[in-house]
Amino acid sequence: MAFREIAGHRRLLSLLSRAIARQSLTPSLILSGPEGVGKRLTAISIAQELNCLSQANGGACGTCAVCRRIARGTHPDVLTIEPGETGSIKIDQVRDAIERAVYRPFEGRRRVTIIDPADALDTAPQNALLKTLEEPLPASVFVLVTSRPDTLLPTVRSRCAHLRFGRLQVSEVATVLERSQEYSHTDALTAAAASDGSVRRALDLEADAFTDARSDAEGLLQTAGRDPRTRLEQAKGLLKGGGTPAAEREHLGARLMAMTALVRDAGLVASGGDARLLANLDRRPVVDSMARSLGVDRIGRLFAAVTRAEDALERNVSPKVIADWLAVQL
Repeated sequence: MAFREIAGHRRLLSLLSRAIARQSLTPSLILSGPEGVGKRLTAISIAQELNCLSQANGGACGTCAVCRRIARGTHPDVLTIEPGETGSIKIDQVRDAIERAVYRPFEGRRRVTIIDPADALDTAPQNALLKTLEEPLPASVFVLVTSRPDTLLPTVRSRCAHLRFGRLQVSEVATVLERSQEYSHTDALTAAAASDGSVRRALDLEADAFTDARSDAEGLLQTAGRDPRTRLEQAKGLLKGGGTPAAEREHLGARLMAMTALVRDAGLVASGGDARLLANLDRRPVVDSMARSLGVDRIGRLFAAVTRAEDALERNVSPKVIADWLAVQL
């Protein structure tokens, strides 16, 4: 996948593209950030940009035989190291990669070694990498992909250029789901709304469960300012009766999370913020209505109340007590 086809992260991708074009790319890289935001795709694209023989628009074409083989993981000069059955990456795997990196590329311009996830490296293989990271081998690039960079040894981090990836915008996640997973526009926006900026999380979601949670959250928020009896009655939708305590807490937690996102979106609209940052793009009319009816100050108080409710849930306060308290605060 060429850089231009990756969703989001335009500043980082532009930086990488320019460095490759100028032949100034650092040979030891750490790509860190949340799960499912495109770090591994970027690592693969780096290998394509370095080795594509049919450059298009100043970058890798993404469609030639070389690019396709890199994407499939079958190119002889691009090695991806992943955890074995134990869930960790062993020293023998790293030693093999270092030995391969000593040799000139077999058919490409640069050898690329991708370690994903790099936080699966034990201490010994990390130490084995140090000399290679500090004294890069000719025509060789090492890319460490991780969502937990703090688990890497300080000596490893200090020897690598560190690029930090943020979360994707909802619209960007939705675009990926439509383009690559054949979601309908409506389903893509719904899944993206609960993805927290991660395509992987969007794919793992139970869309129906999220829709129900958000509907219950909307129902309670729409009673804000009405009489306490109405609010307390609507708050029952936040609870799940007859289940285990764990199921009841999970049920309420999902609704509080949905409520947090809705209130945050309303605050964004009410303060004139960038609408592209909305988490609930598919519920824009509801968000706009909340922004108009509540106003910035009241939205701020609501956000604080929902945050306190989430904290109380983490402290094992009774779900019913939390729901009733939250209803009163509205």
